[in-house]
Amino acid sequence: MVAIDGTWSRPCRMIDVSQMGAKLLVENTVDRTKLKEFFLVLATRGTAFRRCELVWINGEQVGIRFLKGATDRPAKSA
Repeated sequence: MVAIDGTWSRPCRMIDVSQMGAKLLVENTVDRTKLKEFFLVLATRGTAFRRCELVWINGEQVGIRFLKGATDRPAKSA
């Protein structure tokens, strides 16, 4: 998970996925305000990603919805 503006990233693991969204297991607590929209990076080199929005939080699990038509690229980390 990477912020739209590249200011934060968080490791996560995909538990379930569908065409519309996914359920993720996120390490530590999740700040709802930071997760309104973010990129889910699906490849270690950042070549596959989806823009997402937060739907729900239950402890370390979060539900996300994939946003369609969002073609922005994730910011590259230094």
